[in-house]
Amino acid sequence: MDRQTYTAELASLRELRTEITAAEKAVAAAQKELDKLTAQRARRVAGLAGYEAAKADAVAKACGLSVGDVVRIAPLLDPTPAAVRAAKADDQAAAFAAPAPAPVAEPVAEPAAAVAPALTRPAPVLEQPAPAAPAAEAPTGVEDQAVAEQSALAVAALAALVAPVAAAGPRELPALPEGPAGARFEAVTTGLVSKRPNFTQQARATVFLDAAAGMLAVRDQVVRVDLGARTPGEILDAVLATAPGTERVCITAGAPWHDGAERYSTLKDAVAAWLNTPSERWTTAVGSGRDKLAGHFVHQRQPVGRYAPAASPEGPVTEIRSMGEWFDPDGADVVTCRQAFTLLWQALRRHWDDAVLMGSPSQTGRDLWSRTIPTTGKWAGGYPVLSEELRGLLHATGGQGRTELVLPPRVPEQLPALVEYDRTFAYAKHLWKSPVGVPRRITAAAFAAMSEAEQVKALMSCSHWNVRVTVPAGWNHVGLLPAPVTGDRAWIYPSEPGTTFTTWAGGAEIHLALSNHLAPWKVEILGGLLFEDGKPLDEWGKRLKTVWADLTNLSRIHGEERQRQAAYLASRAVRSVLLFGLGGFAQRPRLVSGTTPLGEALPAGVEILGQDESVVTWQRQAGFSRDPNAHPEWAAYVWSGARAALLDMKYRQGKEVIGYAGALHAKPGTVVYFGTDGIALTERQLWPYRGEPGDYLLKGHLTGPVEHPTSQEEYLKLRGLGRAELAAAEKGADQ
Repeated sequence: MDRQTYTAELASLRELRTEITAAEKAVAAAQKELDKLTAQRARRVAGLAGYEAAKADAVAKACGLSVGDVVRIAPLLDPTPAAVRAAKADDQAAAFAAPAPAPVAEPVAEPAAAVAPALTRPAPVLEQPAPAAPAAEAPTGVEDQAVAEQSALAVAALAALVAPVAAAGPRELPALPEGPAGARFEAVTTGLVSKRPNFTQQARATVFLDAAAGMLAVRDQVVRVDLGARTPGEILDAVLATAPGTERVCITAGAPWHDGAERYSTLKDAVAAWLNTPSERWTTAVGSGRDKLAGHFVHQRQPVGRYAPAASPEGPVTEIRSMGEWFDPDGADVVTCRQAFTLLWQALRRHWDDAVLMGSPSQTGRDLWSRTIPTTGKWAGGYPVLSEELRGLLHATGGQGRTELVLPPRVPEQLPALVEYDRTFAYAKHLWKSPVGVPRRITAAAFAAMSEAEQVKALMSCSHWNVRVTVPAGWNHVGLLPAPVTGDRAWIYPSEPGTTFTTWAGGAEIHLALSNHLAPWKVEILGGLLFEDGKPLDEWGKRLKTVWADLTNLSRIHGEERQRQAAYLASRAVRSVLLFGLGGFAQRPRLVSGTTPLGEALPAGVEILGQDESVVTWQRQAGFSRDPNAHPEWAAYVWSGARAALLDMKYRQGKEVIGYAGALHAKPGTVVYFGTDGIALTERQLWPYRGEPGDYLLKGHLTGPVEHPTSQEEYLKLRGLGRAELAAAEKGADQ
């Protein structure tokens, strides 16, 4: 090709580009018009249901839909006899009744199932490279901390991890109903779509307060303030006298909400009492809508207090929040914490020119995500929100992180060592593919009718399966799939050969159970939901990974110690934005707290958190809100992938697999603990660490012999000792 031809081809490409752009706009306009006409048709079909003699088949023929589609739009046109509908409704009500332990003497009859094909792969024979030298400022993984507005996302209280299995009976999970009732499980919420915002968030005036030392960071100044007895009112008076107009006070140290905690039976009672300390000048901020008393958020470690002037309860609101929502300050002073916030905002601004740090990491994460919703293509109009029935099913059947303490005799009473590995920025690795749109229901019969290739494809796609599982004979390793139980644990992971249980699990976990290199498990498909594969979180995840990498690199190379520490803390905040932003998509039924004067009637259905001389503090479930960013299908799919990666993860170089990591690649009997995205073992592993999201980082090594921990508290103490020992060893090696 000569230069003249090359230039001509470039000109031709420009013309083609213009034509493609015009065609894309035409397609988008046509899609918009189609959506408008489809919605108009649905309204008219629903209107026809008001005519007593209307027939579903006549309406279906007139509008070009199937009878089933017409019935989904207008259930009143359902031609099913009333007696049959009533019987099915009774069956459905029974299926979703309050879960009770399954009977022991007479097992419950299981629905028909289709056995999934075994996908066993050969045992890995790759020679793993020796572990890389630990980085000076290697990023840490997820801690066992709950964050204010996201605390309801925890799957179980960690304090109950080691409760005996016998103390918790089987928990029956809901199944997909048959007939018209099942149509709501293949539907979306009308008029609720995740759309790209057309406005810019307003930044809130924020200051940083060390409540222990009384040091306040305001813009580029540090001022000492008198906090008196450190009640909310005194803190607000002191802060606003120095920095008028403050809307948010971030407590970096001191935790004033724990003052006098010894006087209360629980830490939560102490926090509730502190939040509601009487003040002549301040009162609980009045919210909006039906939950007008939901001003404060009561949490043991990361509470949120929202206050307004007593003379004007509906006036400007000032919040008192914990820095721990974003990162553990770990002794950093208020200046360093403020610099971390500044670095975080600056790093985000390089990828979102309208980025604003909102009240919590969850709010910030979802707001940033909404600004990545595509403006062209199939989802340019936004992502539809699933029906309440389908969201409820996903909440009931999709757990979050795996937390399990493996007890003797599956591991030794005396551990030769306790070695902790943590997956770096783990969830960021699982955002490249997510389910989108309305799922297609797969029955056992439909799965059985598929070819093996189609079955494999379905299991590897974005999917959620109701299955009956049997642990294979001779299995001597950890459990692979979660089984539901009653009580605080919520989920256990059976591993005893021959054990059979019924559960729900994501496609990633089901595929692993069928394809792991040790032995395939028997998995019978009872039903499932098959989504379209999409990338709604991919752009969001890529940008956050870049921000995290930039800040992590800055924390290693900056010449000034304070800036290095601030950059490290900012990188931890990015992790919170992603982790809790993802959790925010789950949008579980809201937990609302409030207060009522002592002696007055309490609202219906509340749980009392505590009381003092003047008020009763309570909380209650408030159901699902009409949140346009509610996407539990995304959170459930990512969590499923992360749980599978705790067991088996591939290291790739391009398309080539260069190594494996995870619990199944450790010897049987060496796995002691699973903690969301980390594991503890009795010996070190030759797992490569490249500093990339998902890599297993050596976090602690406690030399044995070590008595096996029998409680959550014991494990955390040993974990702390192991981290200190490893840090001392690495420091000694550097000197």
